[in-house]
Amino acid sequence: MKACRLAIVRQKYRPDGGAERFVSRALEALEQHKLDLNVITREWQGDTNPNWHIHLCNPLKLGRISRERGFAEAARALWQKEPFDLVQSHERIPGCDIYRAGDGVHHRWLLQRARLLPELRRKWLFSNSYHRYVMCAERAMYAAPELKAVICNAEMIKQEIIDDFGVPADKITVIYNAINNQKFMPADARQRQLPRDKYRIPQKVHCLIFVGSGFERKGLATAIRALAATDSHLLVVGKDKAKKRYRALAQSLGCRHRVHFMGVQKQTLPFYQAADALLLPTLYDPLPNVILEAMSCGLPVITSTTCGGAEFITPGQNGFVTDALDITAISATIQALPRQALGSAMGEAARLRIMSATPAHLSKQLISLYNRLLD
Repeated sequence: MKACRLAIVRQKYRPDGGAERFVSRALEALEQHKLDLNVITREWQGDTNPNWHIHLCNPLKLGRISRERGFAEAARALWQKEPFDLVQSHERIPGCDIYRAGDGVHHRWLLQRARLLPELRRKWLFSNSYHRYVMCAERAMYAAPELKAVICNAEMIKQEIIDDFGVPADKITVIYNAINNQKFMPADARQRQLPRDKYRIPQKVHCLIFVGSGFERKGLATAIRALAATDSHLLVVGKDKAKKRYRALAQSLGCRHRVHFMGVQKQTLPFYQAADALLLPTLYDPLPNVILEAMSCGLPVITSTTCGGAEFITPGQNGFVTDALDITAISATIQALPRQALGSAMGEAARLRIMSATPAHLSKQLISLYNRLLD
């Protein structure tokens, strides 16, 4: 491709974030091309690379709105001073060339979250000043004349943007997240046994895994309620301030001994390899990387209709898709899974489905988009 000075904007870069993993995989994949790679961020917690230029942009913040508005203004001022050829923002900031809608559409998320709330709290949710700010910034960003392209990581999000903001379909490119299918590998019998022995999970039980922080959005309460009607176990990998409430829920449903809270883990591979399926009845999620990771490890997936990851699922072949709150349906799909992923047709079909979602393919799609915009 032509020489290009590219700036990627992400307010806070932490290694365990889904958007950040997209950025890091994109940066690694793009290194071999003629790109001068820059990242504009408030805080960088990832690995460093001498070929990446990190621009720290950390204005004073006095609250959530101040944090968002302050970073947006400072990042825009920075990129307007620098001779970047393209600015790709992962934040809702008007004036960028490319916006990656990795967080989906904020109003759509609120609609799903409102399903959990009583009527009075629903009204408060949509009138909350922070949510109003985010929705206004999002609308302004899509309407800005500078916007040349939108990257979505699911067809679901593309359609929502077309419907809600009137963005032309030819301005939106769907680029699915990438997965290293040589790192996330199916377990052999020993790899399945070792973590189960370590965490005292019986070898013969059916064990699901739930991976994600922010338990409300990811659907952990629904997962526990559905699990309670089965004899399966659940590994919970992730964190949430309200963890005690989820422990208490499992206790009240009589399945506390089958729900194992593992906390945040730097290496998730052994936990996938100990499991027989991924259970992620998320309320709203464009495309969680954990779905690709689990499928790469040969695990069938149960997820929701409001998850872009459902686009990788052929029900009955490599997983199941249900409404995020349909406990009866989720329980039924748990019982329809193979008792062991290892060697199962459903597990093999799951891995086969994600084999094309490689960093090289992601890089090829990004380079094609950048070339088109530069031309």
